[in-house]
Amino acid sequence: MITLIICTYNREKYIGPLLESIAKNDYPTTDYEIVLVDNNCTDNTRQVCEQFSMAHPEVVLRYVVEPEQGLSAARNKGIKEAKGEIIIYVDDDALVDRDYIRIYAEHFADNPTTMAAGGPIEPLYETAEPSWMSPYTKALLTAWMNYGDKVREYPKGRYPGGGNAAYRKVVFDKVGLFNTELGRKGNLLLASEEKDIFDKMKALGMTVLYLPTPVLHHCIPQAKLEEDYFNRLTLQIGRSERIRTRAISKGKYISRLVAEAVKWGGTLTLLCIYTLQLHPMKGWKLVLFRKNVTKGLLGG
Repeated sequence: MITLIICTYNREKYIGPLLESIAKNDYPTTDYEIVLVDNNCTDNTRQVCEQFSMAHPEVVLRYVVEPEQGLSAARNKGIKEAKGEIIIYVDDDALVDRDYIRIYAEHFADNPTTMAAGGPIEPLYETAEPSWMSPYTKALLTAWMNYGDKVREYPKGRYPGGGNAAYRKVVFDKVGLFNTELGRKGNLLLASEEKDIFDKMKALGMTVLYLPTPVLHHCIPQAKLEEDYFNRLTLQIGRSERIRTRAISKGKYISRLVAEAVKWGGTLTLLCIYTLQLHPMKGWKLVLFRKNVTKGLLGG
């Protein structure tokens, strides 16, 4: 059994199309369920889900509510509710291809040592991609991820994107649930909850693989491309890293500060390269990104 978990907070615009894309999958509806975790929605999410269930009675959709605000709390609720041995987290503002569930199911069935896996995330812009966008800001703002066309381990320091990640349910018996001090809470853009889980998995020697074919298409509205969102998101990334590393140890936090200094060197190098290529705004956007992360990391 596969359980797809969708954690949502006021995304009525996207929930219907996402559920329809899942229903179109070429995988038996008797072999998967959808657990939709309502994290205190105040819009018409419930009504949209009820309409979907009426139109697709063959699809098992269980609607549950998590009153504790926060993505990590909602993810943990999904784990507790899941009946499947394999859990797939799907972003609530995305679409999936017809072979999405089948690819994950077949991989875990054929590869018993794989404990978690993730796939590509491609942006689906509702407006044009801005001229200042670089591969680095694209990964930041759209969760864009693509590591090629072969099954492989993730590059050092990388891990599956939270909106397109699959786990054996037993993973959470071994490493614990998501840290509710991390992850988004309503409109507060905290992060690092997935990184926390994958760091614990790595420490236990668990295999986490990149799969090239279960693609998730992430819907990107204009609001996510505006300066206010950019500043809030990057500042909270730094704050999240501060919370995560300090919770481990003082030494881990100091190591993260050292890594931040190294990242500044890379950022300034990219600024020079983009300026020479006559794309200075791509470089300056990275400087702003780094500035905000550092501010958050230092407690600002």
